[in-house]
Amino acid sequence: MRKFSLELHPDKTRLIEFGRYAAERRQGRGERKPQTFSFLGFAHSCGRSKTGRFVLVRRTMRKRMRAKLRELKVELKRRRHQPIPEQGAYIQSVARGYYAYHGVPTNVVSLRSFRTAVEKLWRQSLQRRSQTGRMTWARMHVLTQRWVPRPHILHPWPDERFDVRTQGKSRVR
Repeated sequence: MRKFSLELHPDKTRLIEFGRYAAERRQGRGERKPQTFSFLGFAHSCGRSKTGRFVLVRRTMRKRMRAKLRELKVELKRRRHQPIPEQGAYIQSVARGYYAYHGVPTNVVSLRSFRTAVEKLWRQSLQRRSQTGRMTWARMHVLTQRWVPRPHILHPWPDERFDVRTQGKSRVR
């Protein structure tokens, strides 16, 4: 790196202890849990499965979720007086795209909170369409069930993704 006069930024680049045995090693030294790091929109941390085995936990970065919700709020304000089916179709496409990227194992809690936040933002927008604001929560839940898809995990675990099986001599199948 010095050959090209490049250097690492001390605040952005660091070595951290991470992995299967990091928690045990740190606990043995009397230190706290392993550090987390953010990469590609996810906060990565060490965790345990229900059986006690090591699991890489990936959660949506709070900064990313807040940015998407802020963007959605502005767009809902712009589309406020469109018919509800048009707004619903737009929100449905936004939610599907968000789930398509962030739908990884161990991230379902963040996806549920995103759906709840979308429901609240949409209700606020619909409340402001008139002075009386007759959008009750019961009616809003019906609209949410109709237009905002439920979150689910779309991506497999990393070890399943790379477990490729071929048939015969073909490398393609």
